[in-house]
Parts: sequence; C-alpha cells; structure tokens
Amino acid sequence: MLHSLWFPMLYGLALFLFGMKVMEGALQRWAGPRLHQWLHYAAATPLKGMLTSAGLTALLQSSTAVTVITIGFANAGLLGQAGILGIILGTNIGTTLTTELISLNIGAAAFPLLLLSLLIWAGSIIWNEMVLSRSSSPWLGRLEQLQFLCLAVAGFAMVLLGITVMQSIGKPLQEMGVFAWFLEQAERSSGWGILAGAMLTALMHSSAAVVAMTMSLCLSGALPPELGVAMVLGSNVGTCVTAILAAAGSTPAGRFVAGSHLALNIGGVILFAPLLPLLTQVSGQLAGDPAGQIAHAQTIFNVVCSLLALPLCYLPVWKKAAAS
Repeated sequence: MLHSLWFPMLYGLALFLFGMKVMEGALQRWAGPRLHQWLHYAAATPLKGMLTSAGLTALLQSSTAVTVITIGFANAGLLGQAGILGIILGTNIGTTLTTELISLNIGAAAFPLLLLSLLIWAGSIIWNEMVLSRSSSPWLGRLEQLQFLCLAVAGFAMVLLGITVMQSIGKPLQEMGVFAWFLEQAERSSGWGILAGAMLTALMHSSAAVVAMTMSLCLSGALPPELGVAMVLGSNVGTCVTAILAAAGSTPAGRFVAGSHLALNIGGVILFAPLLPLLTQVSGQLAGDPAGQIAHAQTIFNVVCSLLALPLCYLPVWKKAAAS
C-alpha cells in the first residue's frame, strides 16, 4: 500500500517540479533582454503593469520568477510603487494559465509531445554544429530561440506526465482513510482547507504543484470539490513565502513588493472565504469535471481580486510615497 502511494506521489511530484523548472528556465532564456524592456514598460502605470506582468507570467509560467525580478528592479530604484502594485496584480492573473492548460486533460499527449520536442531540440543542435556554426549565418540566433522553445515544450510535457502519475494515488488514499479525519474537520470549517493549501505551497514553493495535486485528488474522488477550492485559496497565500524570502535583507522598495504581494493574497482570501460555496458552485457550472472546476475557481479568484485592487493602485498616496 505504501509503495502504491508514496512512489507515485514522490515520483510524480518530482517530475512535475523538474518540468516546471525546465520550462521556466527555457522561457526566461528565450525572453532574454526583452524581459527587462517589458518590465520597464510595465512601470509606466498600474494598468500597464498589470497587463504586461500578466502576459510575462503566462509566458514564463512562473509568478515567482516575475516577482523576484520585480524585487531586483525595485531594489535598484527602477520601479515606482504604483507600477510595482500593478505588476503584482498581473502575476496573479498570469499564473492561472498553467492550471487552465492542465485542466484540459491532455495527459495522453504528454509522452508524444515530450518525444517530439526533444527530437526537434536535438536535431536543431546537430544542424547548428554541422552546418550553421561554420558560417556567420543569420539563422544562428533563430535556431537558438527554437531550442529554448523546444525545451519549454518538453518541460510542459513533463508537467503533464507528473500529473498523470500523481492521479494514481487517489484510490490508495481512500483505502487508507488518510482524509477521513481531515475531511471531518474541513466540513466544520473551510479554514482547514485554506490552511492546508497555504502550508503545502509554502513547503514546496510552487502553487502550481499544489493546485495540480488538488486537481488530481478531486478528479479521482479523494477530495470533494469545495475542499479543493479552499486549498486553492490557501495556495495563493503560501506562494508569497518565496517572495518574502527573496526580499529578506533587501531595500524598503524590495520589501514593499513582497509585502504588497502578501497583502493582496491575504485580502483576497478574507474576501472569498465566506463566498466559498458560491465560488465552488459557479466554477462547477463552468467546468465539465472536477479538475476544470478547480482551475476555473483559481482563475475567478485571481482575476476578481486583481481587478478589485487595481483602482487602489491609483491612489495619490503612492505618488507621495515615491516623492518622499
């Protein structure tokens, strides 16, 4: 029983996290110096910051990466506080793309996608070494970009494979009664689910991993959807830990980035906690299965919280703070 539980759990999680890191690193290398230009553009107004960082986070598949880069820019004095707030709002929107893609249940295509992307990646390297490296061809830069994109696709395929493996633990968990006590407590208060999501995300430094695990457990029937949605809310708080660690010992501007990220997500959870049954019902009506329900709940939560907070970024207090 333990073998059928722990091996798929740890192997699937390791594959998921490794795929996320490969995808994140490849996409950052693909973006290159344009990443800095985009963030400079984002600092102009909170709305531009939100839209630009939402696109960057969706592109890089990592809200943590954009937040940490923002802390670096803030420490260097290159971003104003209003622009910083807009960027933080956008990262929460952009990060929903990962779970929405996962909810499409395209796990069956994961291995062929991984194989195809690696074959194209290897072929481009061989072509580069045998032909293009002998001349100053303008195709060298484009071929390098293709290699990074292939690695990003391979990373996403590993994410899908990891989720497929983790989905197999639902039945052993039910047979062992692991969730019996937890579900009994969660029925009394949704705070247990929120706390579980926050703690797991803080430990793993990846809200996407926790949301993916939650989707897998709900899809297998091991978790009820309402508890899964509560864990999604908590994961948004737990993901702030990485930013707080990155801001430790930094300038006041860097600490402002981490603090505003934490305040936004905690405020959103406080707002949505009483509305948890309604959020579960609405997301369920928009989805055809529990996995899609969890993904849509996260999207609704993050988009609504960011849009509600956006007008606050235009308050005069931020201009006064920047001038002082």
